[in-house]
Amino acid sequence: MTTVRTGSLTVRDQVGTNPGRLARFPQLQVPVADCNHVLATQQLTEFLAVVADRPDEAAAQHAAVECALRALDADLAVLAVDGGVAAAVGLPADEIPAYALTAGYLVGHPATLRTGDGFEYLLAVAPLGGSSSGMLVIGRTSAAFTDEEVCLLRGMARVLELSLQALQLVETERRLLDSMQRRQRLFDHLSAVQRSIARREPLRQILDQVAAGVGDLLEVDVAGLTVLENDDPGRMSVVSSFGIPVTALERMQRMPIATLGVAGLAIMGDELVAVDDYASSPIAVPELVHEHRIKSVMAVPVHENGVVVGAMFAGTHREPRVWDPAAQEMLLAFAEHASLAVTDARTLREMNASFHDTLTGLASRSLFVTRMEHALGADRAGGAATLLIGLDRFKMINDALGHSSGDRLLAAVADRLRECLRTDDTAARLGGDEFAVLLPEAGSVEAAVPVARRIVTAMREPFDLDGRETFVTCSIGVAFGEAGRHDAQELLVRADLAMFEAKKKGKDQYAVFEPSMRESFQRHLEMEADLRRAVLRHEFQLRFQPIVRLATGEISGLEALVRWQHPERGMIPPLDFIPLAEETGMIVPIGEWVLREACRQAARWNERRGPEAPLTVSVNLSAVQLERADLPDVVSSALTESGLPARCLVIELTESLLVDHRQETLDRLGAIKALGVRLAIDDFGTGYSSLAYLRRFPVDIIKIDKSFVDDIGDVPAAASLTLGIIQLGQALQLSTVAEGIEDAGQLSELADGNCELGQGYYFAEPLTTDAMQELLFRES
Repeated sequence: MTTVRTGSLTVRDQVGTNPGRLARFPQLQVPVADCNHVLATQQLTEFLAVVADRPDEAAAQHAAVECALRALDADLAVLAVDGGVAAAVGLPADEIPAYALTAGYLVGHPATLRTGDGFEYLLAVAPLGGSSSGMLVIGRTSAAFTDEEVCLLRGMARVLELSLQALQLVETERRLLDSMQRRQRLFDHLSAVQRSIARREPLRQILDQVAAGVGDLLEVDVAGLTVLENDDPGRMSVVSSFGIPVTALERMQRMPIATLGVAGLAIMGDELVAVDDYASSPIAVPELVHEHRIKSVMAVPVHENGVVVGAMFAGTHREPRVWDPAAQEMLLAFAEHASLAVTDARTLREMNASFHDTLTGLASRSLFVTRMEHALGADRAGGAATLLIGLDRFKMINDALGHSSGDRLLAAVADRLRECLRTDDTAARLGGDEFAVLLPEAGSVEAAVPVARRIVTAMREPFDLDGRETFVTCSIGVAFGEAGRHDAQELLVRADLAMFEAKKKGKDQYAVFEPSMRESFQRHLEMEADLRRAVLRHEFQLRFQPIVRLATGEISGLEALVRWQHPERGMIPPLDFIPLAEETGMIVPIGEWVLREACRQAARWNERRGPEAPLTVSVNLSAVQLERADLPDVVSSALTESGLPARCLVIELTESLLVDHRQETLDRLGAIKALGVRLAIDDFGTGYSSLAYLRRFPVDIIKIDKSFVDDIGDVPAAASLTLGIIQLGQALQLSTVAEGIEDAGQLSELADGNCELGQGYYFAEPLTTDAMQELLFRES
């Protein structure tokens, strides 16, 4: 585990979690399974009770193999750990070659084991993760195991993995106590949490207990846990808290990840983030500084099955506090137990949906992966193709129509998927709006392409939701694996990379996996990591481009433009990082810094210029920022802190952002407009122009796109369109700004057409703060 400290901020890479102890249950007798859904749920529940009842690792291992053998009507059950046989039923452990179990699993399904006395067992194998690698194996001499039975075995392996990790954590805590008695209170708190998990108390109650423990042990003023929303992983909500007023909690629901600053960064980076002096940090959330007086804050990620699903945070509003290693270790310990509680709850949920997704009736992720492995087994012909399908714009539809309509849409998508497949194909819902298709015995990737085309075309047809036509498209990644050479996980990774490529190229299409996609995705990940560090290290700079009155040549305003000064790659232009910032949510802290810095700088220049000729400053707003419920408050705060009059601030919005608006969008823009801020439509005329939205939105300015200005002197049609936009603006009493003026001919045409304002390289390129100041005041 490494720690990087930057000023008053610490980022520590988090290698992983070590979940706490699963609790004890009374031992239950396990009946023979027939692998239907109801009985599978019962089998997993009872397996969990039996294994968790054991006091140590060895006892839990032996209970697991005994229970698995009975539950799946097997003749042999073996637990192999770290290359050796840890427990066995049906054969003596010394007669079972562990290497044969491993080799059988690697070659493919079904694996076999032949003993010295001539018996041959057909095997089913489920790997164990965690600190000790291993596998849970069952065997029969009579018949092979079905995919559903293998799926059930994997559920048992996952339960066993959690139990073993929990027992190991208890031993670790006890060793700590031997050398560090001051951790007794920590141990008591964590033991209480583990007992609550054992009793299957409600998850919310357990997490509240964890938050209270953080508040007590770390002696902080506020603490809590924020988790990602199931239907929208780009948003998070605080689900448990200590010391946070109810009114504040209400505002901390379904917020963009980046909105909560430190907690959001801990989630996005999967790392500990500690800020000793929060008020001076570039990622500080103004509301937390001014309204809640937060001085220092720290957050660590919370995991579910190893995947980040939230963050545990702690803060103080007394004096700034240095988060020493002991405090960091305590918060990590509580986060590990929160991870255990969340993972345990997820395991129980999956028990109730062992084989099929309850909403759509499609195969579950677990059953889908099992069938993939079966299709890729060494005994199969050819190989298998997988299609990973992500819905485009589903989040927007879900938010606009409500979750019940979103669920009906997902069910309708599932029906349409079934219609595109053959009888032997498998369709699954992997979670959220992500689906998958398995084409077994496919000879090559070309066999999957017609299916992908069919699905893309089918999804373009409208869906009927309570009499309302709803449109949703999809992006598909296609990958092929050869039987006996590729495993299910590798095939899913390839399909995921291909789907990422399809979305990157514009969505509503499919892409076939190519090896170069790995490099492209790796560069994407590296850029994302660099971008996150850039926010923490304050690597962004502002450039200002003057906006000129065409009739007089006077500078009347400025557009603030952000640039990224990368420590190794130099200056990175906006087009290379803004889309990624929007995708990851990092545009929220970046955009807020741009707004505050632009207002501050414009106010300083206006103070020097005097009240007779105040400058306006224009700031671009992204769709992600517009999703924030507190956006009007952020704008108001930036104006108040800088002293810039509201009439001097212009917020720029793109046409496409307005076209995809919801009522909440109108409400937020109305609230910003009520402050006295002016609104501009950027890139006007690029394909979405509509008099309808000009009437609906409280717009003051339209900015004519550079593509019109480029041809104004050479192409008569372009000149006519540009003059038409200017006349439209005049008729609606809107100011017009021409973008991208580069020569005197363009300036002359626009001025003669009564365009009010303009900007472009003819006047000045985007300038640094010092260069802009020199331009503004060179005569003085």
